[in-house]
Amino acid sequence: MGEEVKVIGSIKSGFCVRVEWALKLKGVEYEYIKEDLRNKSPMLLKYNPVHKKVPVLVHGDKPIPESLVILEYIDETWKDNPLLPEDPYERAMARFWAKYADEKCMFGAWEAFKAEGEEKEKAMESALESFAFLEKAIKGKKFFGGEKMGFLDLVVGWIPHWLSVLEEVGGMKMLDAEKFPSLHEWAENFIQIPLIKECIPPRDVLVNHFHATFSSLRSLSANKP
Repeated sequence: MGEEVKVIGSIKSGFCVRVEWALKLKGVEYEYIKEDLRNKSPMLLKYNPVHKKVPVLVHGDKPIPESLVILEYIDETWKDNPLLPEDPYERAMARFWAKYADEKCMFGAWEAFKAEGEEKEKAMESALESFAFLEKAIKGKKFFGGEKMGFLDLVVGWIPHWLSVLEEVGGMKMLDAEKFPSLHEWAENFIQIPLIKECIPPRDVLVNHFHATFSSLRSLSANKP
């Protein structure tokens, strides 16, 4: 596998960092290309003309978009330190929970972050119901797949860092240690793993980013007719 590997991404994105984590777990060297999403580069538009989003993995000259698809490609291409379990049922369940975590937990937290007043309460309640399923999935285990970090850990790896920033900027609390003790413990341990820690952006960068996003959303809402 001597072909060059590039990642087109943004350090502010939890979708992008999971790709970096996977490559580092596999021991794959790569070049990281920072993308300005306000002024999308010709490279991004060339390699992801459909969605025009990050992350994009470029292996040789072959582009692979969408973070979950990228993780599976990485796992199938570089065999060391497998991310997905061997058992077909367990693999299917890892894929199921990964999709669920993105669609219900991540976007649920985002909706709660954006909302105000009564709508915020409803969005938080819905998101917390989703997090309860992750709490059950991690209970009694070191990682979601057991004793080794794997696919689902990388997918929900945004929780310890990104979620805490959303909580701070959005004025809410979701990952409560009493309500979600197992998930909270997993998050505390996960963020301390050196390989994980070295890829996450500085907290102040995320805080400033989400404050700007929050202000922009409020401005748009205030200007609606």
